[in-house]
Amino acid sequence: MSELTIKVEVAYATPDKQKIIALNVEKGLTIKECILRSHIHHVFPEIDVDKAKVGIFSRPAKLTDEVHDLDRIEIYRPLIADPKEMRKLRAQRAKEEGRADKTTGGRVAQRGNTE
Repeated sequence: MSELTIKVEVAYATPDKQKIIALNVEKGLTIKECILRSHIHHVFPEIDVDKAKVGIFSRPAKLTDEVHDLDRIEIYRPLIADPKEMRKLRAQRAKEEGRADKTTGGRVAQRGNTE
C-alpha cells in the first residue's frame, strides 16, 4: 500500500444480514465517495446514498467528512418509530393499567409491600 492510499471499511446491517466491505482508497476521499466505491448499495438496495445517516466507529458523521486510515464507515438504518414518542406511549399505558401513579408517573406501591 502506498503512502497515498488508506484502508477503510464500509459496514451495513439489517436484522437478517450484515456486510463489511474492506477497501483501499486514496487519501482525501469523503465518506460518500467510499460508500459508492464499496458498491454496498448494490447489496442493500434500500440504502439511499445521498440521504444515508452515517458514522465512524459509532460516532455520527457527515457524508462530506473525509475518511482516515482504518476508519469503519457505518451506514445506519432509519428509525421505525420515534423513541420519545414510544416512551410516552409506554408511560400512558402503564398509567392506564395501574402500574404507574397517575399524578407522578412513578411506580405504584404493591399491596402488602412496606417499602
